[in-house]
Amino acid sequence: MKSVIYSGTFDPITKGHIDIIQRGLKIFDRLIIAVAESKEKKTMFSLNERVEMIQTTIANYQNVEVKPFYNLLVQFLQDENIDYVIRGLRNGVDFEYEKDMHYANKSLYKNIETIYLNSNLEDSFVSSSVVRTLIRYNGSIKHLVPNEVLEYIEKNK
Repeated sequence: MKSVIYSGTFDPITKGHIDIIQRGLKIFDRLIIAVAESKEKKTMFSLNERVEMIQTTIANYQNVEVKPFYNLLVQFLQDENIDYVIRGLRNGVDFEYEKDMHYANKSLYKNIETIYLNSNLEDSFVSSSVVRTLIRYNGSIKHLVPNEVLEYIEKNK
């Protein structure tokens, strides 16, 4: 069974993330969504809230798990005995960042392989930071996040 890790802060998870998950499942038998604690980023939602939103969103997905992680991605990969990482790319800036991350990770863990999936055109502008900005200023996010996330955020404001 080929497994892959899809890591990030998912603060919150967006429709763009869901697209990458769905497409990743066409390539891999099993996908773990690794939710980073990420003390470096000032997240809007706690780690537990982010995990809960994702679990609610993917409740009907087969072969998808959600796991928080608190260390380096390469350590999480080794702990899970997985060598593959999947990443979504919206633009050239994403590619440059992800390429550098891959090389840094590869310097720490030689077995890592990163698979890049381009975002769909309609998701190419969607990011968690755009969603957070809209939330802060009471803008509509219903076209950017899964219904489960929208309901979670509205219920927990």
